[in-house]
Amino acid sequence: MSCSLDIFFLEAILNGLLLAGLLALLSLGLNLIFGVVDVVWICYAELVMVGMYGVYWAFAVLGLPLPLAIALGVAFTAGAGVLLHMLVISPLLDAPPINQLLATGGVIFVLQALATMAFGVEFRSLGVQLGSFSAGDMFFSWSRVVTLAVAIVAVVALRFFLRRSWLGLAILALSQDRRVMPLMGADAKRLYAITSAIGGGLAGLAGALMAMQFDTYPQIGLQFGPLIFMVCVLGGLGNIVGGLVAAVIIAQFITIGGSCLASEWGYAIAFLFFMVMMFIRPQGVMRAR
Repeated sequence: MSCSLDIFFLEAILNGLLLAGLLALLSLGLNLIFGVVDVVWICYAELVMVGMYGVYWAFAVLGLPLPLAIALGVAFTAGAGVLLHMLVISPLLDAPPINQLLATGGVIFVLQALATMAFGVEFRSLGVQLGSFSAGDMFFSWSRVVTLAVAIVAVVALRFFLRRSWLGLAILALSQDRRVMPLMGADAKRLYAITSAIGGGLAGLAGALMAMQFDTYPQIGLQFGPLIFMVCVLGGLGNIVGGLVAAVIIAQFITIGGSCLASEWGYAIAFLFFMVMMFIRPQGVMRAR
């Protein structure tokens, strides 16, 4: 395919911005958790999968209205995030990084096995289609537009919470020095639990929006997991704004590369750019927290 500067090239750029909203929302919770807890949850994509199944179960099985099903899915995933921190992360806070990676990596297989036992290996569809709209000769998905809007609101709301509320400032202070905060009267365990709940809730929110665009199955985390970590590392691990910038960059490579060549080449070019950037600027496009 040729890559000429025409209406289809502009459509690819705009669709890249819409895809960036999904990638930014997927990476938002992981950046928050790493910035505070300082442990990379390798199993974060599986938490998104848990959120997708939670929304599917509440909407398709229980028959709840979609907004209530999404709220229930987000709450369930937030609780899963707290449980994961208490059972797996908390005992390993002072352990070597390799122990943390192996433990959270093992959670991947546990969550996939639980999802398989509960729902089977079949692809589950939420059955909700928001449709698409046209602008000139260009076509865009309403679900991607909604996802972009939610991602922007989530980034702004999270930054406002962290910088304008007492609880948010305490979380930021804990991310700077977790050993000194308890000496100042702060309950570090409570702050960790709150951070894990927020991170899990953001995973659930991303999962709810993904369930409206993709079928749900136990291994879906393997499809999006590498993209989530690529966005987080490229943006600077723990840097929320950096994750948004990295999401835009990666999404443009995927959509423009896919439009000019093929969809597989779009992903390959994005990963190639990521590898080159790790040699040039290993700390990411913005400073890691």
